[in-house]
Amino acid sequence: MKPVTAKRGAFFEKLYQLDRILRGDATRPEHLSKAEIEIPVVGISVTIICLAVVYGFCMGVFALVRGFENAAYQTAVLQTSASMCKVPLLFVLTLVVTFPSLYVFNALAGSRLRIFPVFKLLVASLSVNIAVLASMGPILAFFSLSTPNYSFIVLLNVIVFAVAGLLGLLFLIQTLGRLSVIEAKGVSVSTSTIAVDTPSATPSVTEAGDTSELSKPPRPTSTYRRKDSGPLDRPRDMKFNASVWRVFYCWLTVFCLVGCQMGWVLRPFIGSPGLPFQWLRPRHSNFFEAVYSLLF
Repeated sequence: MKPVTAKRGAFFEKLYQLDRILRGDATRPEHLSKAEIEIPVVGISVTIICLAVVYGFCMGVFALVRGFENAAYQTAVLQTSASMCKVPLLFVLTLVVTFPSLYVFNALAGSRLRIFPVFKLLVASLSVNIAVLASMGPILAFFSLSTPNYSFIVLLNVIVFAVAGLLGLLFLIQTLGRLSVIEAKGVSVSTSTIAVDTPSATPSVTEAGDTSELSKPPRPTSTYRRKDSGPLDRPRDMKFNASVWRVFYCWLTVFCLVGCQMGWVLRPFIGSPGLPFQWLRPRHSNFFEAVYSLLF
């Protein structure tokens, strides 16, 4: 039973590390004092790949339902299996293509982050992205079970990917900004405190000659620890450099273009009704033209 217990403990440890990222525990200022994110890259990578497979299965539910309705069992299973493989591949290939540009843009902004810390930052950002995707997978599966409209399912997937990508990129810019502020200060941020001035209790003698106030110690200026902000919030006591925003906007454009087109290259993810199963379709058009044709 010990090996099983050990595996179970390792599984929960991976989930715990992902939970630390989602709650912002891994990106609080006091945890970024070394100008990098302290996360287990291998463990987080395995977790997000598994979550991507889960969302891929939810994408394949539409093909499963249609296949079982039309007695096309083999096509349904193949399409679902392809979706489960392609969703992790989509993020891995997008990471490989966009990582060099993020590192170069980050260096041009004056950051001293080296290659591996930048890579860990991008992995953490993708973990937020894929965690949001997996959490919305049951919603996608529900609509796949309840509607036969292929165009609606495609647009729903586009919306889900857009929301998840936006949250992942917002996590990236907030963490990148915190790192740049810590580097600019050149000191470690241990805690985030706010000083609140409160009226001190000055010992005085009342008109009746009561000296009880003299025995009370004066009330010092209170300092309390402000609740740490979440991973998507900008700390109120930190002002990001303009260069951070310029880097973010440039890389955001690159990441969105590459991610959208990568999804188009790896299609089909859902499987068009009336068409035979294909692992990959011939190259023609692009992602943006396809979305435009679906809308109009």
